[in-house]
Amino acid sequence: MDGTNALGEFLRARRALVRPADVGLPGGGLRRVPGLRREEVAMLSGISSDYYLRLEQGRDRNPSVQVLGAIARVLRLDEDAAAYLVSLAQDRPVDLRRPVRTRSPRRSEQVPASLLQLIDGWPRNPAYVQNRYTDVLAVNALARALTPNYAPGVNLLRAVFLDPAERMLRRDWEDLTEEGVAVLRAYAGPDADDPRLRELVGDLSVRSERFRTLWARHEVRPWRGRLSLLTHPQVGDLDLHSNKFSMDGTDGLMVVVFHAEPGSRSAELLDILGSLSAPGHDRDTSGRRIEEQ
Repeated sequence: MDGTNALGEFLRARRALVRPADVGLPGGGLRRVPGLRREEVAMLSGISSDYYLRLEQGRDRNPSVQVLGAIARVLRLDEDAAAYLVSLAQDRPVDLRRPVRTRSPRRSEQVPASLLQLIDGWPRNPAYVQNRYTDVLAVNALARALTPNYAPGVNLLRAVFLDPAERMLRRDWEDLTEEGVAVLRAYAGPDADDPRLRELVGDLSVRSERFRTLWARHEVRPWRGRLSLLTHPQVGDLDLHSNKFSMDGTDGLMVVVFHAEPGSRSAELLDILGSLSAPGHDRDTSGRRIEEQ
């Protein structure tokens, strides 16, 4: 992630993901590159091959929105990826429903006391506060009961990719890791010189083959609510909805809140987990699950 030609890197990566048959071209014969050739993208976009080559090489960094829209259609980009493509060709990234990035010195990531009181007052909803790099800054008791990695100082992306226990917890690990990388890419945008981001991406690229593969695909998406599928060592399978809320007046801090469907088995088990994690509870330290009744 050197950031010297983010637009070209994105175009090359996404071009490689489109098969000729996807855009009505014959796919036979010897092809030296996966996906579409440069000249094929140029032809289908209605621009010259030389101009498209200049875009990929970073020799033209100011294409029109119309040209980018045509390329986005050829590369089969969805709305979020198309917006990201436009952002790479602008001085300022466009809104991808994420906190605005600036180059000013990083403000304090101190979590307001009122917010700590708020999440601590949710005994039936696991909740935590994170920054844009997925560092955990604050948690409530029920979130700590879900996983030891919901703890201040833990980087959740590192935990999901590198901690075997976290992988065992996540029944949806494949989808979660794919989404996590795409969201991080959306947060990064063209601002690739952020030292904390470079350190995180570099570390995970060295230590996780799956992260390297996903990062190289250049997929982007804003974070949306999702259904998290967990297998907890004490209570068994939990299906929890999660939502993320950005905090005004902070440098990209977000609150993540979980809830179970009212009246569901997951809601019942979440209540049991809350009781097991309550202060003073005589816990069963054997790690036995609560069996289906």
